[in-house]
Amino acid sequence: MTYIARTIGVTKAYGGTEVVSDVCMNIRQGEIYGFLGHNGAGKTTLMRMLTNLVKPTAGEIELFGEKLTPHSYEVLKRMGSVIEYPFFYDGLSARENLDLHCEYMGFPDKKVIGAMMEQVGLKDTGRKPVREFSLGMKQRLGIARALITTPELLILDEPINGLDPAGIKELRDLLKRLSAEYRITLLVSSHILGEIEQIADTVGVIRGGRLIEEVSMERIRGQHNEYIELRPTDVRKAAYVMEHLLGLSNYKLVGEHTLRVYDPGVSPSELNASLVRYDVAIESIFKRAHSLEDYFMNLMKGGGDVA
Repeated sequence: MTYIARTIGVTKAYGGTEVVSDVCMNIRQGEIYGFLGHNGAGKTTLMRMLTNLVKPTAGEIELFGEKLTPHSYEVLKRMGSVIEYPFFYDGLSARENLDLHCEYMGFPDKKVIGAMMEQVGLKDTGRKPVREFSLGMKQRLGIARALITTPELLILDEPINGLDPAGIKELRDLLKRLSAEYRITLLVSSHILGEIEQIADTVGVIRGGRLIEEVSMERIRGQHNEYIELRPTDVRKAAYVMEHLLGLSNYKLVGEHTLRVYDPGVSPSELNASLVRYDVAIESIFKRAHSLEDYFMNLMKGGGDVA
C-alpha cells in the first residue's frame, strides 16, 4: 500500500499547551481523505504542518516517502494547498494572479490558465480585480491556483466556505474528477458532513487535537445499514411480539419510546401490518439509514461505533 502522506506521532504545542497530540495519519495515494473535527480541534494546524508552514514540536511527517524537513523544497513543489484564507494581489484580475503564480513556480505552460479558470467557474471574470470578488469566488481562485501546476497532493481547508449550493455541487464534481481521472490525492476538511460523505474514500476524525478515528467510508457504510424506526404506543408489548411471535431478534430500544429493527428483508409496511394484527398500535414507522453525520456526532460525544 502506497502512502503519499503520513504523520508519525505528530504533536504541536504553543506555550506548553498541545493543540495537536500524537497524531498518526495515513493518506493513501489517489484517495480523497475527509478530515472532520469541530472548530479548534487541530485540523488547520495539522494541515499547516503538512505544508511546512508550521514545524511540529514532536513526531515526524513523511511526504511521498520522504521525511519532511525545513529544507524539503522539492517535495513541496509536488503539492498544492488552500489553507485558511488565500492571499492574492487584490488589484489584479484572476488571470493575472494565476499568471504570476506560474511565473514564481517556474511553470511554463500558461495555456492551462484559461482551462483552469473554466474548471472552477471563473472564466467570465475578465479584468475584474480580485478585491471585488465574493468569498466564494476567492475560494474558487485559490483552488485554481493550487491546481494549476498539477500537484500530486492537494490540501484543501474548508474549500466550500462561501459557495452557494450550485457552487458546492460543481466543486464536489471537480474533486471527484481530480481523484478519479487525474489520480490526485486530496486531503479535504469540512464542517459540512454530508459533503464529505459524498466524496471521501477515507475519513479521519480529530477531537481535542487527537485523531480518534481513521476509517474507510466503505467500512462505515458496511457497518451502518438501513433500519426501521418505529414508535409504538406500548414499547414492551411491541418488543415481545417482534421477538416471540414474529421472530425478529435484531432490534434495540432507543430512549423510552422508540424501537429500531435491523433485521434485513423487513419492510415498514409489512412490520406495521404484523404488529397491528397482534393489537400493537403504531404512532410512527419509517426506514432510516445511518449517515456519516450519525457516526461523526457519536464520536464527537465520545461514543464508539454507532449501532
